[in-house]
Amino acid sequence: MKRKRKKGGCIHTIAVTVGMFCLAVAVICIAYGVGLKTQIVGKIEREFTKPKEIPFQEVVISEDEVEQKFYYQQLNEEERLVYKEILEGIRGNTEEIYIHASDAERANKIFQDILKDHPDIFWCDGTISATTYGGSESYTVLKPTYIYDEASKETMKAEIEGAAAQCLSGIAADDTEYNKILYVYEYIVDTVDYDLEAPDNQNIYSVFVHQRSVCAGYSKAAQYLLERLGVFCTYVTGTTGGGQNHAWNLVMCEGDYYYLDVTWGDPVFQAAEGEEVRDFENISYDYMCCDDAELFKNHTPDEGTALPACTKMNRNYYMMNNMYYESYDSGLILQRMNDVIVSRGNPVVIKFADDALYNQAHDDVFQNVVKAAAKNLAEWYGLDEVRYQYMDEPELNKITVYWQYE
Repeated sequence: MKRKRKKGGCIHTIAVTVGMFCLAVAVICIAYGVGLKTQIVGKIEREFTKPKEIPFQEVVISEDEVEQKFYYQQLNEEERLVYKEILEGIRGNTEEIYIHASDAERANKIFQDILKDHPDIFWCDGTISATTYGGSESYTVLKPTYIYDEASKETMKAEIEGAAAQCLSGIAADDTEYNKILYVYEYIVDTVDYDLEAPDNQNIYSVFVHQRSVCAGYSKAAQYLLERLGVFCTYVTGTTGGGQNHAWNLVMCEGDYYYLDVTWGDPVFQAAEGEEVRDFENISYDYMCCDDAELFKNHTPDEGTALPACTKMNRNYYMMNNMYYESYDSGLILQRMNDVIVSRGNPVVIKFADDALYNQAHDDVFQNVVKAAAKNLAEWYGLDEVRYQYMDEPELNKITVYWQYE
């Protein structure tokens, strides 16, 4: 047995040596043309000097499919090709995506832009390795991290599409943009609980299947649904006033841009953040189509992306429902409270346009207006004692009152 192994080793060595000899002869023939025709010499030279062919990702995505995507629109022509190459690779769960990029950091930024533009991508966790190679043609190889294989992806995609279809069956395709945005906002808040431990909480599967998520899931789900309703919506990242990472949306409603933060509309999120939530607390609409001034009190978008100015509040929920005040009229506010009481409704929301107006109205509302409304409630419902709860939120310039009718 020992001799056989030794003999095999000798054969291997001879084979290598012979191969090297043949290579040497080929080189000599190229150098001196010994016994070879000129055409053959030229062919051998081309084969030895031919650069390695780079297997760039094939692209079949059409321009129509991506031209309306917000982050795609921010790119130049060369970067748009890279965008399509990466997107094509992710869709096919390609392990190594070869792209026309000479800057790994820029390639990573485009990769992140793709995830912001495409909320349906749930099988990639958002991390990659990127390596750039130089030479006659520079290129970068991306290796995304896929958390689900092709088979699992298709099964989960069907679950998401089924849940989304059920949701969208509740709103007419020809309804107004405002009603579509409001419908999606309320649907997510009503059906999803904020849960830091939720599985898949960085993607839409957590919302549509687990019905538990965090801001990434909430915001991507809103984008996913609104895009299917034909409403412009994109995904925005940044930080909150406390420096925590956060995500929300930018939407267009009736021709104007507004911000949308579904997560902060959820009372479960408010409770998770340690905020006091009353027994009657329901959805908060402060960030249901708000402007820059309202959002930037406690949201700071990440740098590096040019976001359009949001300058109007006229499609904010409180504005649309006569709960938003740009001047103080105690009689008008009392009348609104009375209207709610007559209908046995809840809550009464009084949201002021700015800090100065809120400060002007605050004491009078609590010392006089609320007491007058409570007196009316007792008289109209035959109560000996009136009970109510309120939330005073100076950072939002908002007062909310909840009446008890028994």
